[in-house]
Amino acid sequence: MQMTINAELFTWRGPSPFHFIAVPAAESQRIRSAAALVSYGWGMIPVKAQIGETIWTTSLFAKDGVYVVPIKNLVRFGEKLTVGELVELTLTLAI
Repeated sequence: MQMTINAELFTWRGPSPFHFIAVPAAESQRIRSAAALVSYGWGMIPVKAQIGETIWTTSLFAKDGVYVVPIKNLVRFGEKLTVGELVELTLTLAI
């Protein structure tokens, strides 16, 4: 399953800040329906992600009824992303 979304990069403050993109509700529902086939536990969903020319592997997790995608600093700095920016993100789930 592959999908491309456009969503805002945000910071989730904690002991150290992390950056994420929330998958919109409709696409999160598509992922949720496939979750049992791909989850490796604790609700984590492994994916291949792409922003611009940068491709990496990561895991989605549920937060506030949708899935969120952690955005590594390597990706954020490499693609010159800023908090609040609308980002095009492609996700591929191996089903």
